[in-house]
Amino acid sequence: MLTALRASAFENCNGNVNSYASVLQTFANTKSLSQGKQLHAHLVINGLYQNIFLCTKFVTMYAICGNIVDARQMFDKMPQRSGFLWNTMIRCYACSGPCEEALALYCQMQEAGTQPDKFTFPSVLKACASLLALEKGKEIHCQITRSGCELDVFVGNALVAMYAKCGRTDIARRMFDRLLERHIVSWNAMIAGYTQTGNASDALALYKAMLLGEVKPNPVTVLSALRVCAQLADLEEGKRIHDYIVKHKFESDVFVETSLINMYAKCGRLDIARRVFDNMSRKDTVSWNTVIAGYAQSGCASEAMAIFHEMKLANVKPNRATIVSVLPACGELAALEEGMDLHDYVVRNNLHSDISVQNSLVTMYSKCGCLEIGRRVFDEMSTRDLVSWNAMIAGFAQNGHAIEALNLFCQMQLTDVIPNEITIVGVLQACSHLASLRQARRIHGYIIRSEFDSNVFVSTALIDMYAKCGRINIACQLFENMSTRGVVTWNAMIAGYGMHGYGEDALAFFKRMQLTGMKPDHITFASVLCACCHAGLVDDGWRLFESMNQEYGIIPRLDHYTSMVDLLGRAGQLHEAQDFIKKMPLEPNARIWGSLLAACRIHGNIDIGQDVAEHLFNLEPENAGNYVLLSNIYAAAGRWDDVVKVRTMMKEKRLKKTPGCSFIEVKNTVHAFLVGDRSHPQSEEIYATLEILAGKMEEAGYLPNKNFVLHDVQEEVKEDILQSHSEKLAIAFGLVNTRPGTSLQITKNLRVCGDCHSFTKFISKIVSREIVVRDANRFHHFKDGSCSCGDYW
Repeated sequence: MLTALRASAFENCNGNVNSYASVLQTFANTKSLSQGKQLHAHLVINGLYQNIFLCTKFVTMYAICGNIVDARQMFDKMPQRSGFLWNTMIRCYACSGPCEEALALYCQMQEAGTQPDKFTFPSVLKACASLLALEKGKEIHCQITRSGCELDVFVGNALVAMYAKCGRTDIARRMFDRLLERHIVSWNAMIAGYTQTGNASDALALYKAMLLGEVKPNPVTVLSALRVCAQLADLEEGKRIHDYIVKHKFESDVFVETSLINMYAKCGRLDIARRVFDNMSRKDTVSWNTVIAGYAQSGCASEAMAIFHEMKLANVKPNRATIVSVLPACGELAALEEGMDLHDYVVRNNLHSDISVQNSLVTMYSKCGCLEIGRRVFDEMSTRDLVSWNAMIAGFAQNGHAIEALNLFCQMQLTDVIPNEITIVGVLQACSHLASLRQARRIHGYIIRSEFDSNVFVSTALIDMYAKCGRINIACQLFENMSTRGVVTWNAMIAGYGMHGYGEDALAFFKRMQLTGMKPDHITFASVLCACCHAGLVDDGWRLFESMNQEYGIIPRLDHYTSMVDLLGRAGQLHEAQDFIKKMPLEPNARIWGSLLAACRIHGNIDIGQDVAEHLFNLEPENAGNYVLLSNIYAAAGRWDDVVKVRTMMKEKRLKKTPGCSFIEVKNTVHAFLVGDRSHPQSEEIYATLEILAGKMEEAGYLPNKNFVLHDVQEEVKEDILQSHSEKLAIAFGLVNTRPGTSLQITKNLRVCGDCHSFTKFISKIVSREIVVRDANRFHHFKDGSCSCGDYW
């Protein structure tokens, strides 16, 4: 064609121009940019490049082919510009960007004396929607009204789309309802607008209304509808949309398939999500990311990592979104080495400056216990958002670094970042670990002032904190004052009663929970079984364990089996506990064997203890606590040669026993004491007080239980060792430094020994004080010579 044109004479100029225009239109329709440029060069050579009609055609051709630079150059050189030409350039910028240029040209158009028309307004409104320029959109709406174009179907649809994308679904809906003819774009814009502003129910209702009308959903519609189903976790409606997709043959659209994966994952049907993914003929990076995120966010970290490995084998390059999903999965699995490999990948691919990636790195390192590296990543961040602060605070709190978590919270308050409920939950976790009532009350005050107290998650964390700070009565008051309670709230109260030894109260709360119609979950059963352990409620524990699957369809997990072994072991049913482990459908872990070994220590069963210890030495050879427990079992039986053997093993492995340490807070200062500690400035007064108390206690009938001195020494030395146990030193310090009648609260890092338990009962009666002791397992409330545990712990 081009050759034929070149051969033609220019005698009939008008005819030739029309022919050129026809060819240009063909090039525009087929997006043949290179051929269009050749024709442009030909016309320049032959002196026809100044023809206004042809120039207009060239601008259109360049714009349609996406060459906005050449289109704009020709546009700017034209001495005369028709309304059609202005509309062409504005539409080009509105579709391809930058949208700011579309709005600038719109203003220039009017300054040049060309009035916008019904073809101008849809493009300008599209630009406003892309820029979320609501005020400019309203201004243009006024011009549309004055021009009389508001009833035009394309202008009306563009107005609906603009208001919906700018978040004003109320105005968009009014416009939508007034439309004489609704285009598919209007329906899609309205449904998407509702979805993006969180009005999922309205979006779904509109989608259903669309199904009844003449305009039927297209792939863009079902993308929004599937997103709505994911937000609402509406599996049944999601399945109906899936049927519609299959019926109308949309399933080959990769975006639709990816949205199906997301919907099924959010609705808890990972099996169907995986089936959709496996059946995809073409998988892009977004598809892989969606299925990985679905598994990771559903707590299936192992499966998420397995799919990530499949992705790499398929030669699909991970991007930022992949990393953001995979790093938390590494954290859940404590897969530090793989997490560090991903960190290297992030640096090599220049993703380390992305704030979402940095936040995921902080989370991963925190969950792997590498707080030093996590803190380094946090400190090196040029910008920190709310997620950054929350990740680091939670990392410290979850790893027992409560002071660091609280200090970081104080630093956060000096920045422009406003804490949210997730921040507060992390801070409350830190207070729970400290068991500091003063800190608890201070944070509670902040929560009330900041109006977080109405949030169910914050209120639940407050209940948990007060329970762990020894104030189960305050926790109960908070619970009763809550207007809305989730399953986590009930779980917190049941667990609270359990850790305080009030098993019957925990069972009563469990029954009350059932009467409200609240369905228990696996955490509920873990909490109530733990409560049964601490109270020795063996029959109730068995009944609850058996009801999990039979009545509630909950498959017992390892923590439930651990509680059952602990329950049987504490009750002295060691052989039953051993048989229970052998019949488990799951592979017993170190926690299960550890519970049985601790029970062997309580009941002095050497035979089972030795067998259990062997399992533990194989599972976690570097855990000093297992060797200490076996050594204590031998020591209690007077088998000192075996004690020496175990301690020699520990020396060879360079393992050290965790020293007993007790804490007490007096006058806003926390004081720590180790066994035999004489480093405290008031040591002389502390030991003198213990001597005085020892005499009074002897008169009251107290006899030191020397079986808890696990050393082969003289009887007199055993008494001295017993008297200098860390919790006794902390109690004496509290008595010296507080007014008579003041209750004392002690926190100990290990289990309270039998002698200290007996000692504290006598002291509570002699000095007429309530003494609360939180050890590694539970709370003991001592008052008037008795303990809340009923001597069962």
